[in-house]
Amino acid sequence: MADITRRLGWRHLRGAPTAHIRHHRDGRLLHDGPGLSFWFRALTAALSEVPVDDRELAMTFHARTSDFQDVTVQATVTYRISDPALAAARLDFSVDPDTGVWRGSPLEQLGTLLTETAQQHALDVLARTPLSSALVDGVAAVRERVAAGLGGEPRLPATGIEVVAVRVMALRPEPEVERALRTPAREQIQQEADRATYERRAVAVERERAIAENELASQIELARREEQLVEQRGTNSRREAEEHAAADAVRAEAEAARTVKLAEAEATRSVRLARAEAEGARETGEARAQAQAAWLRVHAEVDVATLNALTGTRLAENLPHIDSVTVSPDVLTGLLARLGHGEPT
Repeated sequence: MADITRRLGWRHLRGAPTAHIRHHRDGRLLHDGPGLSFWFRALTAALSEVPVDDRELAMTFHARTSDFQDVTVQATVTYRISDPALAAARLDFSVDPDTGVWRGSPLEQLGTLLTETAQQHALDVLARTPLSSALVDGVAAVRERVAAGLGGEPRLPATGIEVVAVRVMALRPEPEVERALRTPAREQIQQEADRATYERRAVAVERERAIAENELASQIELARREEQLVEQRGTNSRREAEEHAAADAVRAEAEAARTVKLAEAEATRSVRLARAEAEGARETGEARAQAQAAWLRVHAEVDVATLNALTGTRLAENLPHIDSVTVSPDVLTGLLARLGHGEPT
C-alpha cells in the first residue's frame, strides 16, 4: 500500500521498491515505475499500484481418484507480475488517492485464477490415477502437471503473470481411508517387528545353546583330563608302591643277609665261647680235681686230732658273726650241774 500524505490541497505519494506505480492525469501517463515519489492533485490523478515482488499462493482443494476415492491436495504456487502495465490494464490495481488503499481486490482475482487453473490440471491427472498410485507417485505427478498446465495457460501471460515455482506438499486421502490403508502397513511393520524379535530370541537361544554346549564340552574335557589325572596318579602311586616294595625287598634282603651274617657270627662266637667255656670248665674241673685230690692226700696223711682242729677252724670260719651271747639262769644252772657231775657239755 502506497504512503500518501496531504499538504495544502496537494498529495504526496511515496511508493515501495517492490510496488510499480502508474500515475495518469487526463488520460496521460505521467509517472510509471517502482519506488516512485511525487506530488499530485487528488481530483485529477488516477493511480495504480502493482506489486512486482514474488508472492506465495497457498491452496488446498479436494480431488477424486479413478477408484472414486477423495483426496486432499495441499500445494503452493509462487508467482510474480512480470508486466505491471498489462496487469494494471487487465485487473483493477487502482488505489484511493487519499488513503493509498486498493479500490478492488486484484490479488484475490489473481489467486482465484491461479487456484482454479492449478486445480483443473490436478483434478485431471488424479482422475486417471488410482488411489494407491496417487499416494505413491501422486505428489510428483501433480506437481509436474500443475507446473506444465500453469506454464501453458494463455490467460496468465495475457494478464502479465509469470509462475515461478509450483510445490505440492501433501496428497492425503480421507481419514477413514487413511486409517484403513495404515492398518496393513502397521500390521506388516508389527509382523516384521515380531519377526525381528523372534529372530533375536532365536539367535539368543542359539547362542545360549552354543554356550551350554561349550560349557558341556568343557566339563567333558575337564572330566576326561581329571580321569587321565586320576589314572596318572594311580600309575604314579602304583609305581611308587612298586618302588617302595622293591626298596623294602632290597632292605629286607639286606637286613636278612645282615641278620644271617650276624647270626652266623653270633653262632660262631657262641660256639667259640662255648668251646672256651667248656675248655675253661674242663681245665677248672681238672684243677679242682687235682686240688681235691691233693687235699685228700694231705688229709689222709694227717692224724685225727689235727683233722678235728681243722674241722673246728673251718666251722668257726663259716659260723655267723655273734656280737653278744645271753645266758639265761636255766642254761647256766644246767651247765653248772653238768660240770659238777663231770658230764661233757
